[in-house]
Amino acid sequence: MVFVMFSLSIQSISDQSYFSYVHLLFIAKCVDIALSSCTDVAYTQMVYPNFLDQKSREVIEYSSEYLLISVLHNLLQGECNPDLRLLGCSVLAPQCEKDKVIKPCRHVCENLKKNCLPAFDAIDMAWPYFLDCDRFFAGEEEGCYDPLAKLRGEVDAEEDLPSDVPATFIQFKHHSYSQMVSTLKKTASKCSHIATTYSIGRSFEGKDLFVIEFSTKPGHHELREFYHCAALYGLESDFGSHSGIIKLKHLNILHSTVKPEFKYIGNMHGNEVVGKELLIYLAQYLCSEYLLGNPRIQTLINNTRIHLLPSLNPDGYELAAEEGAGYNGWVIGRQTAQNLDLNRNFPDLTSEAYRRAGIRGARLDHIPIPQSYWWGKVAPETKAVMKWLRSIPFVLSASLHGGELVVTYPYDYSRHPMEEKMFSPTPDEKVFKMLAKAYADAHPVISDRSELRCGGNFVKRGGIINGAEWYSFTGGMADFNYLHTNCFEVTVEVGCEKFPLEEELFTIWHENKGALLNYMEMVHRGVKGIVSDKFGNPIKNARISVRGIQHDVTTAADGDYWRLLPPGTFIISAQAPGYSRVMKRVTIPTRMKQAGRVDFVLRPAEAWPSKLLRRSMEDAYDPSDPLELFDPHAQHGHPEARGGSAAGREKPWWWSYFSSLDLHKPLWLLKQR
Repeated sequence: MVFVMFSLSIQSISDQSYFSYVHLLFIAKCVDIALSSCTDVAYTQMVYPNFLDQKSREVIEYSSEYLLISVLHNLLQGECNPDLRLLGCSVLAPQCEKDKVIKPCRHVCENLKKNCLPAFDAIDMAWPYFLDCDRFFAGEEEGCYDPLAKLRGEVDAEEDLPSDVPATFIQFKHHSYSQMVSTLKKTASKCSHIATTYSIGRSFEGKDLFVIEFSTKPGHHELREFYHCAALYGLESDFGSHSGIIKLKHLNILHSTVKPEFKYIGNMHGNEVVGKELLIYLAQYLCSEYLLGNPRIQTLINNTRIHLLPSLNPDGYELAAEEGAGYNGWVIGRQTAQNLDLNRNFPDLTSEAYRRAGIRGARLDHIPIPQSYWWGKVAPETKAVMKWLRSIPFVLSASLHGGELVVTYPYDYSRHPMEEKMFSPTPDEKVFKMLAKAYADAHPVISDRSELRCGGNFVKRGGIINGAEWYSFTGGMADFNYLHTNCFEVTVEVGCEKFPLEEELFTIWHENKGALLNYMEMVHRGVKGIVSDKFGNPIKNARISVRGIQHDVTTAADGDYWRLLPPGTFIISAQAPGYSRVMKRVTIPTRMKQAGRVDFVLRPAEAWPSKLLRRSMEDAYDPSDPLELFDPHAQHGHPEARGGSAAGREKPWWWSYFSSLDLHKPLWLLKQR
């Protein structure tokens, strides 16, 4: 029986490796792993020779295969790593237990190849021969193991709670990465009809950037018709006119089904952990309270699509966590595994906004990313967020930080580069102050008038401050949200301790719970609606302008839009290339807590001004820019095959990485033409 199994396992192995496999399977002796690029695998012992018949550590470390797995994260700009490195280690350093070799699973290899082959195609590199899924990997029936299980949060999972624990129970503790993933997945499973989890991409070290979403239709941007309700109140005539007067006090009793998109982001700086824990607790709270029939939570989820990203920098968090709770350092773990500060890594669009501010007719919105930005080092976490922002029409957001107790709002970069503390408002200063106060006023400590406390320096300002007036920096995420997308984002500094003790977390949660909910509800302020043509067809990327505010928002794919505004009277217009502009005078009452419905029907224009057409197109996303081509999951399509032959072809740019190998260069990485 043993020999039958053996013959099946070696049927795809070349004859010259036959005796090495005999040795490997029958005379194996486990030794500790000493390969520096493979020390973080989920096992501790390997065997010599490995699957490639490399008989010693020295032979492996001087091989082209080992060099490749060591530099792949650079070659592929962080994509598919450390997955590929760990998969390579499973071949170069085979798992050994009790002097028995265990092969990696074939299905893991096949899935990774399917997802990552496009990344190799993008740099004109062939798939490595030693990652041949048929040759070096085994089926589950043969007792294989998953070399990537550690990356998926399947190791160090959160302990199951006793069955008698109430549904509202929240563990106020610090969560490791795998515990966080486990908690989010269990929460989504518990509320599967209103919640789901997904990943926006990977960190530099390969951890999924997990999001939990709450909505009545998880995974979908919702939009349903509303005209039948509007007609009941005699408002439909205004929708089709070129101008009109709307008093939104008549609209606040209507039940809108145009759902805005909201997001919270935590742990952007890995050592600022409170935001991460708050969002994990918030996810559990939303789920439990919805099930218990809490009317406030049910109303919020029924009318909003909510996205919670607890940890944007899981790599940095792990480094900070090694110091332990109570450590209040300002450096260790703050940055990513690439030593990048994510809140300084976004494109500087604020400088361009200041340049445009003096140009008549220029808009301070949807500013494109300059090509020069891509010449620097851009973190995969940053790219993932930017791609996320383009894929979902977010309306409102907050990033949770630590180290102070205050709410800041854009701009974060001073309008005078030499001034480190200079009031630098956006065109939406009134909106941002309203949003910041919504969080601050609902927070019992921030709203406390005592100056002898954490955040006491901001008491006279009401617990809020313009970011650049506090201190100026460029490359921030909040400024990028505002200037590149429709999304308004503030930064909440949730406490003076970056990594507090676990016994403090319960109090911190209760101080922030009401503020977190109150801020989410602000996504329903201002106006919203649909822009369509006279046949009811939605118009995508139409501009919604407010007279006196030099910042537009644009419609989503279904023609829907949201425009955050404070109470007051505004002249709002909609325009799109090829259509005449429509203007409406809108009054938003002070006590109105829901966004008023203002739809626009645009009619074809006889002649569209070339100046306006040019302006509307100049800020469109360039389909060839690096962000459009970037896939945070490496699941983009295969590029078209290019012609040429190996003979006479110049070596690809990455060939220099292997210049030290002399006679052992990896010719197998060159594509055959």
